[in-house]
Amino acid sequence: MKKQITEKNTCKKSSQLKMIVKRFGKNRLSIIGMVIILILVAAIALAPLYCSYDKVIQQSLSQRFLSPSAEHFFGTDQYGRDLFARIVYGGRISLFCGLVTIGIAFVAGMVLGCAAGFFGGMTDTIIMRFCDVLMAIPGLLLAMAIVSALGQGIGNMLIALSISQIPREARTARSCVMTLRNQEYIEAAKTCGTSRFRIIWRHIVPNILGPMIIDVMMGLGSTILRIASLGFLGIGIASPTPEWGTIISENQINIRYYPYLGIIPGLFIMITVLSFNFIGDGLRDALDPKMKN
Repeated sequence: MKKQITEKNTCKKSSQLKMIVKRFGKNRLSIIGMVIILILVAAIALAPLYCSYDKVIQQSLSQRFLSPSAEHFFGTDQYGRDLFARIVYGGRISLFCGLVTIGIAFVAGMVLGCAAGFFGGMTDTIIMRFCDVLMAIPGLLLAMAIVSALGQGIGNMLIALSISQIPREARTARSCVMTLRNQEYIEAAKTCGTSRFRIIWRHIVPNILGPMIIDVMMGLGSTILRIASLGFLGIGIASPTPEWGTIISENQINIRYYPYLGIIPGLFIMITVLSFNFIGDGLRDALDPKMKN
């Protein structure tokens, strides 16, 4: 009997997954966004195989401001460095920092939101008022203040961006938990003497992963944009380390005469952010139970 129930649950989960994939596949923009992100990730991950890191830092004043060509796909900057190599290796920092930031915010926001929504009372008040204080400050401005206080560096930037993103994830988790905590199966688990931690881990967290994943995907694009903004303002990744925002900042004086120095890295930022937003829209529609097959 127990084996039959297990097989039935497995089949149910498999059918639900197929339905989600089917719904996601109907959104063409989401598929395009996913294809672009996969190509970008593959190009960045395999960069050492086709592009030496020496081109990122090697300067050659005799090759300054070369237009895009077969030798230099995206041209060269004011120091004669290959712009294609700097954008490819700069994408590693932008995507890595974005994923790490959103991962930290996801875990911390999930813990705080579940605690606030499930326990309520004073716990909810303390956590939510703390989140309200952080959300009262624009995310980019808060990140700028934290980085200015801690100093430049990838680690400090990750801390700053994570802190600015945590309140949003915590509020999303809390709102989802509050809709579930009075459900009959939660009350039944409490009646059976199940511990609070087990109820949250086994019954609540799996049911709020959908909205949380959607929120994470939507926030990933804005996080990458904030990383580029900090780099452009000169308080993010310090030059000469390549990062898309830093690349634009380095060449802003020469963009008027050599537009490709700003257009090409700007296009990479725009396409990456739009792709993640498209994927987030597709996941939102695919995970919505009200959507028709």
